Amino acid sequence: MPKPVLGPRHRTNPIIWCAAIICAVITVAVIIAGLAVFVVYLVVKPRVPQMSITQSQLDTIFFDQAGLLTIQVSIILVARNDNQKVIANFHSTTFSLLFYGRTIARLTAVPFEIRANRTLQLNYVVQSSPIPLDPRESEALNRELRQGIVVVELTGTTRTRWSAGVIAPVTVRLSLDCELRLPINSTAIYPHCITRAQ
Repeated sequence: MPKPVLGPRHRTNPIIWCAAIICAVITVAVIIAGLAVFVVYLVVKPRVPQMSITQSQLDTIFFDQAGLLTIQVSIILVARNDNQKVIANFHSTTFSLLFYGRTIARLTAVPFEIRANRTLQLNYVVQSSPIPLDPRESEALNRELRQGIVVVELTGTTRTRWSAGVIAPVTVRLSLDCELRLPINSTAIYPHCITRAQ
């Protein structure tokens, strides 16, 4: 049986070998990095830090015949970091207290840090300047006062940032939108309002 005739041998260009080695090294590095992130995630089990309203009450309310409303409200917000091994930072914290869609007060906080598995309580006592109400708003407020409550909303956002081991820092925007039905006899309420990640 005759032997097949082979053409001249071609050698692979060294540039091709270098490119193949570099691609193999990059592939192995990506796999190792992915495994490291996965292991850190399993060990740390990161959770998104949260803020919640734990208590609020209507301290004072003045509503005169001219339709001017002045209100003072106490609100306790709690920032919570339920992570076991991660420090959380909160920044850009701004909330608005609204009465019928109108901002009557702003609640802000300077950037702060919460150690692992801790909470931080933020106490606010906010008083509005006199707010002129139109006839529709005045009638709605009179109706609420007859029912013994005043309804306000607390809305706003904060940002939280944390990192775990080799995982790059994560920043999450948290939003809050909570209706507060405040008794006019200054009784404290304990709403179940928690921020949501966006």
